[in-house]
Amino acid sequence: MSGSQELKRFGHHLILGISGTTLSDDDKRALSELKPIGVIFFAKNFLDGTSYQVWLESFKDLNNQIREYAERDSMFITLDHEGGRVIRTPMPITRFPHGLLLRSHAREVAKATALELKSLGINLSWAPVADVFSHPNNPVIGPRAFGNTPEIAAKYARDYYFGLQESGILGCAKHFPGHGDTSKDSHIELPILNLTVEDLRLRELIPFKALIEVQIPLIMTAHILFPRIDADVPATLSQPILKTILRDELGFKGVVVSDDLDMKAISDMFMKAGTVVRSLHAGCDLFIISRNINSSSLERTYQIAEDFADSLSKGSLDESVVEAARERIDKLLAVTPQYTVELLDKDVLLRHSKLAIASSY
Repeated sequence: MSGSQELKRFGHHLILGISGTTLSDDDKRALSELKPIGVIFFAKNFLDGTSYQVWLESFKDLNNQIREYAERDSMFITLDHEGGRVIRTPMPITRFPHGLLLRSHAREVAKATALELKSLGINLSWAPVADVFSHPNNPVIGPRAFGNTPEIAAKYARDYYFGLQESGILGCAKHFPGHGDTSKDSHIELPILNLTVEDLRLRELIPFKALIEVQIPLIMTAHILFPRIDADVPATLSQPILKTILRDELGFKGVVVSDDLDMKAISDMFMKAGTVVRSLHAGCDLFIISRNINSSSLERTYQIAEDFADSLSKGSLDESVVEAARERIDKLLAVTPQYTVELLDKDVLLRHSKLAIASSY
């Protein structure tokens, strides 16, 4: 078993899922021992079938307890909240439509969304989707993307990001280097795309480039294998994709975050020693472990944390790589607002519901 200090060092690179509407003993242990830098919420973290006041009070208690056990005043409090089918919150939080419908309303919708997220104590939304809806039978992206062409996707993803930013919510472009052309769902299996770097430059990279130019602070990796770019490993572990393309060619200096390590496309890989090292060396700074897909068990989380700690002590994980990642994370956290959970005024929600209707026409 690795020492507690080394496990906490991994916590500085961890966004952790919480098991339910209250903290279980496992949650308390993980928050205390790993001290994750952030948490990610899902529908299971909100009371269902209760009034707004009741579920909000419960969620407020959960937020406060998370900070108490993690002993962190500043954390990334995060939610996947794109609109359309990617909404975790109960009513009356507004059901805005998915990206493809938003178009000219994207910025206004993002501002309204940000206002609602702030009322939940959320400071980071895993949005906008920067993928291009280029494959008509894409089972996982589809209309979550803002457009069928890279130019349209870039324009409205950027508008959406501006809306979040203007209202004090961090945005994250996803899923790099592009998930729009897949016919497989990475939650279930590993998609393979036979695209070259040149193919990516002509389509997939265009929205990411547009968002990097306006200094989006985070970019999320895709669990996709691009054999013509890196035949060995998916993008989340790939130096040619994360370092050569994202960092060197596109000049991204922000935080690179993995998509959920519980997703089937990659979950088994991260059970092998050295995988987390490979991902950090490739250029990934932060890891999401949602405990939402495979199981709420903490066994996998601790196994990855142990691998990180062991690799550091053996020297197979480069200390300078960890420090550089930590610096990027610390720099971002230092400018991340921390919000308290508060009831929204009914008039605000009514105004937002009208905007949701207007966006759907």
